[in-house]
Amino acid sequence: MHELLRYPFDGGEIGKRRRRIRRELISDGTQRKALRVAILGGATTHDLKELLELFLLDSGLAPEFYESNFGAWWEDAMFGAELAEFRPELIIIHTGVRSITAFPSPADSEAEAEACIAAQFARFSSAWEALERRFGCPVIQNNFEKPVFRLYGNRDAWDIHGYTHMTASLNRRMAEYARGHRNFYINDIDTLSADFGLRRWHDGRAWHLYKCSPAPEAVPLLAHSIASVICAILGKSRKALALDLDNTLWGGVVGDDGVEGIEIGHETPGGEVYAEFQRYVRALSGRGILLNVISKNERENALAGLSHPEGELKPGDFTEIIANWEPKDANFAALARRLNILPESIVFCDDNPAERKIVSDAFPGAAVPEFTAPERYAELLDRGGYFEAVTLSADDLARTEMYRANAARAQLAESFGDYRSYLESLAMRAEIRPFSPLYISRIAQLTSKSNQFNLTTLRCTEGEIARMAESPDWFTLYGRLSDRFGDNGVVAVTAAEREGEIAHIRLWLMSCRVLKRDMEYAMLDALAADCAAAGIRTLRGYYYKTAKNAMVAGLYADFGFTQVAAEGEDTVWELDLEGWQPKCDIITVERD
Repeated sequence: MHELLRYPFDGGEIGKRRRRIRRELISDGTQRKALRVAILGGATTHDLKELLELFLLDSGLAPEFYESNFGAWWEDAMFGAELAEFRPELIIIHTGVRSITAFPSPADSEAEAEACIAAQFARFSSAWEALERRFGCPVIQNNFEKPVFRLYGNRDAWDIHGYTHMTASLNRRMAEYARGHRNFYINDIDTLSADFGLRRWHDGRAWHLYKCSPAPEAVPLLAHSIASVICAILGKSRKALALDLDNTLWGGVVGDDGVEGIEIGHETPGGEVYAEFQRYVRALSGRGILLNVISKNERENALAGLSHPEGELKPGDFTEIIANWEPKDANFAALARRLNILPESIVFCDDNPAERKIVSDAFPGAAVPEFTAPERYAELLDRGGYFEAVTLSADDLARTEMYRANAARAQLAESFGDYRSYLESLAMRAEIRPFSPLYISRIAQLTSKSNQFNLTTLRCTEGEIARMAESPDWFTLYGRLSDRFGDNGVVAVTAAEREGEIAHIRLWLMSCRVLKRDMEYAMLDALAADCAAAGIRTLRGYYYKTAKNAMVAGLYADFGFTQVAAEGEDTVWELDLEGWQPKCDIITVERD
């Protein structure tokens, strides 16, 4: 991460140095995914576009932008021909309270006031529905910050005619809409503006002179917030925390002060600060973030500190506890290997600036927030946007238990001299069926997050997955895998598009937590059977090389496909389905 773009950042400094930052990012050698982004603005969007580009470049994306004319966001959404020519892959609607065209009049009846609110909401929702019909891509919509002034003072918050009441009502309706519509996401400027300061956010001079809203110094925060949502949509949110212990989860040094001497709990103000942070971390675990320890400590001291009666976190809350005297960058690498995730999926939290620098230098893609004041630790993780969530599946909630079960599997594997005997001992069962509405969210999430076992690197939104599921031209399959240790959830996805007697495998990926268990064979068997039953004679597979998917470069060859084309390291393969024999004999598969 670029040091100037890490929260908390200096918006003024970013604004002054944005061209230099852009040059540094573009020349850093990172391979970036292209993304066409349309910004439809109810205010001037030039600065937002330039700063959003920086945060997206820093996240491994190469955006190309379309900007609507000032104030023409609704017309562009409904009818814009240039927008259609641009073919956006993601749309941002940058509106706010100044985009509301009418508020209830003091003389309105309750019904008339309600009708005014409903009419304003209908204006926005008609644009969202038009964009879904026209483009079917993700739409990020600002909700509403509180108004510039209150017409009725404190009564404004609850009176049906109040401006504050109206924005709150619109925000509630917008939230209900988001819950019921895939591909629609809210950028919460209501909270963002409150955090920034409402008086500073509403810069009347900037609005009336330049039609800038929010104030120029708030635009970096706005751009960062939108970038966090975009990264989450594309599966770039982080999966795990790597936490130091001394002066990070408690005050003091457990090895020197003893368990009784560390600060945690309600006896001291400092202890309450650390207890509050531990509660926040535990809540993150509850929504599927993996908790881990990397500490320079004797293991028994680390476990003793985590067992403190006043602590909110206990040893059992952690997936991995690495406590030794090895360099922290080496332990960070070891943690990524043990979890079988990429280093950039982990947030490293340590109060020691020297340790933070060692890890950030060794792993430039890893998130290393500036943990300097314990009362701000939770804020830094929240505002940093590391764990932005646009979906929340049952598999997310069960992730910690799934990784613990994986550790038990690894322990069992060590007791077998023969790998096949180990696989047989797992008593694996797979459920392989066409895409189901129940799993649309998880399937879309997998397309965004799976990097190592991912042959085509196609990233799909929930809407795109739903359209595949509904189309007769697609063969779609998800795979759940369970064994004696538990259920891994939905871990594998394939989708092939029919073209005459050929089926093109557009999507084939698998979660890293079930690698080397023959689930890929079970998925291919099921896809081949479905395609052959539908009259398909040839499966055509594609491998598009990335920096992270080298492990599957030879997969098609292993499965008996024949290479028919190549462009650089990207390859095309074909399999004749006549006489196809199933490959998987380890997993019991349920199809119906």
